[in-house]
Order: sequence, then structure tokens, then C-alpha cells
Amino acid sequence: MTTRRTLLAATALGLAAPRLLRAQPASHVIGTLFPMAGPNAEYGAIFTAGIELALQHLRDDRLLQRPIELRAQDSLATPQGGAVGMTKLANVDRAVYVMLGFTGVSKAAAPIGTRAKVVMVNGGGVGPDLAELSPYYWNVIPLVNQEVRALLPWLQQKGLKRIALIYVDDPLGNAVVQELRNGLPPIGGTLAGSFSIPPATQQFAAIAARVRDTRPDAVYFASYGAQQAQIIKQLRDNGVSQPLISYSAGSIPSVVTLPESQGLIYTSQAADWSRSDPVTQRFVADWRARHGDDPSAYHQNYYNAMRLFGLLAQSLEKAGKPVDGETLREEMLRTRRFALVGGEGEFSEQGTMSMPIQINEVRDGRAQKIA
Repeated sequence: MTTRRTLLAATALGLAAPRLLRAQPASHVIGTLFPMAGPNAEYGAIFTAGIELALQHLRDDRLLQRPIELRAQDSLATPQGGAVGMTKLANVDRAVYVMLGFTGVSKAAAPIGTRAKVVMVNGGGVGPDLAELSPYYWNVIPLVNQEVRALLPWLQQKGLKRIALIYVDDPLGNAVVQELRNGLPPIGGTLAGSFSIPPATQQFAAIAARVRDTRPDAVYFASYGAQQAQIIKQLRDNGVSQPLISYSAGSIPSVVTLPESQGLIYTSQAADWSRSDPVTQRFVADWRARHGDDPSAYHQNYYNAMRLFGLLAQSLEKAGKPVDGETLREEMLRTRRFALVGGEGEFSEQGTMSMPIQINEVRDGRAQKIA
């Protein structure tokens, strides 16, 4: 069941506020559309944590003249949940800027947000068709086609030619199939076998047997949420010893800390926490002070998504302009480049931000950059 919760950022930072707060007329109403329960709730918590830190910094810096009121809707990580949640955020809450994730959620929410001229910012969904979903839909994360293409030279260098693929039968998984099918032959590789799975499946012994029969050099899996851990564990339990490879969804703690994930390879956007620019330094220092560990690329993405609103709204307030979806989009296109965590982010005409990609390996419960 979809739930509705609210937060006035000037007084509190928790998204899980147990009671509804009435929007102040002068507030900037911002929305989130994340899974807050079920097998993908871990992503909602991760995305939220990045936003919370950005809100704290916006408040501490007194960046805006008006406070931010944050409204949260549970997407359930499903298209239906995305459509219902976006309808409430756009038509009931009157949010002007909504942060969301997941490809299926995004594709269901985008037409609703576009009709209402609500800016939607994605830091988690990676389906390649999200690049041109709507003029009001922006990406602050590399899409999966970019991640797979960045992986191919590494596969060639390591001599991993025969790749078996396990993929969720949805737009994300189908995009990975297409990228590998087209990208492996030019580097001397081949798709040794491809095995689709429903999003809710948790039993993979039969799939593991079929993967073994293909005699691959490596196994790529395109899944997300709690399902990933089961894929990894059951592949290893059923005798698949080849290297396991995935995309940025594999960066979540429940995957990285799994003993069977030792040696897991996954791509993600570049996350250099040693950068000397002040935005990155502040983000990393305050994250470590608050959480006692390094942030992830997802934390970076949603911090940047929230910070981006602050920068755009600040410029509009100073110019005496209203802060709404149309003016936010106009200001993004006028400025294009923004000081964000990880360096300067530059947006295309379609609203997708360009970021470099790195390759990571899980070692002893932690991810380390290897290329």
C-alpha cells in the first residue's frame, strides 16, 4: 500500500516522519518517489541518506530564501507505484521537483510529471531509454548502456570472452542483453547464454545449472535489490566459480558484504573521494563524520540531485523569478554546468549529466576501484 509522509526541511531531516505537516505557502515543495518497503527498500534508504545530507548543507548555508518541504511517496519499485505516487506528488502535493529511481518507475511517472511540468531527477534508474524520456526528466547517473560499454575493454584485456548473462525481464535487463550481444563480437567475445528471470524470483538453482552448461569465462547478472544477493549466493552454492560481474546496482551493502561476493566486479560512475574541490571534500568529510564509512555513488547521486535544486532555485530567487518546473528547466539549460560532488557536472540538452565510469572489485566486504 502506498504511504504518504511529509517533512519540513527547515525543522527536520527524517523522511519517515510519522505525521503529515501542512505545506507552508512560501515553501519549495520537493518530492521523493522511492521504494520504502519490500525487497527494494534498501535502495530507498540509500537514496534518502544522500538527500538528507544535502538538505542539511542547504539549510546550514542558508542558500535559499524559502524553506524546503519534502514530500515522500512509496514507489514500491513498480510502474504502478510510480504512477500512483507521481500523481499524488504532482496533483495533490504540487511538488515542482521530484527525485526518483528505477527504470520502470521512471517510465510510468514521466508522462504524469511532464503533463504537470514537474522536474524529475533520476539518480538510480539506468535504462538507456531514460536518456530522452522527457524534457522534464533528468539523469545524474550513467545509464546501463554506458556502463556496459565501459566494461567491454576490460573484459578484452582480461581475456574473458564467453559471457553468460542472467537478466531480469524488464527494460533494464533487455537493454543489457542488447549491449552485450552487440558489444562482445567486436572484442572477440560472445554471449554464451542468456537467461531471463522474473523480478520477484528468488530460486536460481536451475538457472545455475544452465549457466554451468554454457562453460562461460564470466557471468554477468543484471538484477537489483534483494534478488541480487540470492543470485550470487545460489550461483556459488551450485558450483558456478567463474567471475561474477554486474552494474552499479551491485554496489549496495547487502551485496558488497555478502561473503559469496568476494571478487565481484561491477561498474559505477567514478567516485574519487580524494578530490580537492570544496564540494566533494565537504560531502565526504561530513558523510564520514555522520556514518563512519565512505559514501557510495548512489549517495553521491542523490546528494547532487538535491544540491542541484538548491543551486537552480537560488539563481531563480535572486532573479525574482518563480521556482517551478518550467523556470527550473530554463535555468538548467541556461547554466548547464554545476559544481557538484565528484567535480563539475555538465548537462546535455536532454538533461543527462555526463560522468566518467570506473570498474570496482569487492574484496573483504568493501569495493575497491580497479580500473
